[in-house]
Amino acid sequence: MSELAQQVNPRSSQPQRWDAPFSVEMTTDTVARIMQYPPFSEMDPLGFPPRLPLQGILKNDSRIRRYKPGDIVVREGEHGTSAFVILSGSVRVDTGPNISTATPTGSRSYPNKVINTFRSWWQKTDYPEYRAKVRATENDVLGLRGFDSEARVFFKDVESAFKGRTTIELHSGEMFGEIASLSRSERTTTVFAGGEAELLEIRWQGLRDMRKWAKTFRERVDKLYRKNRLQTQLKRGPIFSHLSEESLTQLTSIIEFESYGDFDWYITYRDKNVLPPTELINSEPLIVSEGDYPDSLILISSGFARLSTVENHGHRTMGYLGQGSVYGLEELASNWAGSPFQPLQSTLRAIGYADILRVPAKAVEDLILSEMSDIELQTLVTKSAAATNTKSEGSETGIEPGMMEFLVERRYMNGTATMVIDLDRCVRCDECVNACAVSHNNNPRFNRHGHRHNHYMVANACMHCADPVCLIGCPTGAIGRLPPTGEIVIDDVTCIGCSTCADACPYDNIRMVEIRNLNGEMIVDQDTNLPIQKATKCDLCEGLLGGPACQRACPHDALTRVDMGELPKLAAWLDR
Repeated sequence: MSELAQQVNPRSSQPQRWDAPFSVEMTTDTVARIMQYPPFSEMDPLGFPPRLPLQGILKNDSRIRRYKPGDIVVREGEHGTSAFVILSGSVRVDTGPNISTATPTGSRSYPNKVINTFRSWWQKTDYPEYRAKVRATENDVLGLRGFDSEARVFFKDVESAFKGRTTIELHSGEMFGEIASLSRSERTTTVFAGGEAELLEIRWQGLRDMRKWAKTFRERVDKLYRKNRLQTQLKRGPIFSHLSEESLTQLTSIIEFESYGDFDWYITYRDKNVLPPTELINSEPLIVSEGDYPDSLILISSGFARLSTVENHGHRTMGYLGQGSVYGLEELASNWAGSPFQPLQSTLRAIGYADILRVPAKAVEDLILSEMSDIELQTLVTKSAAATNTKSEGSETGIEPGMMEFLVERRYMNGTATMVIDLDRCVRCDECVNACAVSHNNNPRFNRHGHRHNHYMVANACMHCADPVCLIGCPTGAIGRLPPTGEIVIDDVTCIGCSTCADACPYDNIRMVEIRNLNGEMIVDQDTNLPIQKATKCDLCEGLLGGPACQRACPHDALTRVDMGELPKLAAWLDR
């Protein structure tokens, strides 16, 4: 490089993974102490590569957390990305039915939708973002202590709260939360401190590397997953539901786990969206390529994958697969039935991240294909033979290729209630916005703008994602998924305004608003004198009659809320 170029171009070292450690308080002495506890004491440090030493993982990917009696560590139903090892003290695991832990004011409930709907009409204030209540108040069961990221919900009287319920006590050296962390699935239990407890929290990146390089840890995690999660997951799939317990046990013992991409895809989402299409698709981790030999059935365990075929000098997106989808069954069936050999008909790439399960072809033949009727088998063979025609005609979902590329590149396939607006039909009357405001005390909860493809727009309204990264890290559990319908909602009183959820949302669909009192005066923090903020977003008008008011209010059928897992319904709406 010339001397002039060196003077003009600023110089910097390449950013590294551990530039931002999980905690700056981890010292070499602390790591040495932690190494004495299982499962770390059972790991061979020499099995780790020099660039990823075990001590380095513990120093940079973990942190010490201290809990008081009754403090909730993890909640049932929340999405976590870290696991915990007990260093001292104990925790208790609630094994009973779901118990409310999200807010000291009690679980959010709407016993009468009729009353709530009428209340939304007559209870109006003159000023935006009015709040009668700013902070959660304690009740007989739950309390709230601490601020910002250290805020904690706790059980005030553990024995009374869990009277008649079964809990399991875990002690020093035991680990919990690793399965949900590695798969970013919902926590299945609530865990709270049984007394004063010191825990080591390990973020998923460290767990992933320990699983990769420590054989004992990998075998432990895989055994737990096969025993506690995998059989249940397979039973939910239609092609495995007929299997006996014996066959399921046999199948779970030979399935292989693989991960592609980055759990933290949402952090680089905006940067990657500006890449040219060819560069963007090439940046997505390759799972299998079109033309590969079909040696296994692929099941998407979590995340999403893009289906594409080679076209000219690039790729054409044919669709996408989400949790529970399978790939390769048609080709395996065709080859097993003795038809002309069929290689894989599409390329599969992880969009952001994808966890997959590989079922060996021999197991598919013995346990699935051999049990199918002639009609079922012939249907699969016919679909495989027709795959070549599908390539030339476009996606079998009925979505035109440009729209499909748009949905995948923007990762809108994550939405279960995505707002799509037909701008050719929309007359900009703002009835959708007005209806939203009427339903939320004169405060609209979405913005009627967003990214466009031709005359269609995906508006900035919460999509109630299948993979809701906004749930990660909320210190009070104020944001969560409502059972059984699955809406993502924010408990306003418990929200402490830390903006963790708003910062995490890759679609900019959560807004922080400054709140006011009944006189329209801004409510300020008594310590900092800064306005107090709350996180707000679309809640699908849950608790009100009729579903989303925005969709019902549109006089020209220009707006719909659509589950991106049901593309034929979207195609029908686009072609109406």
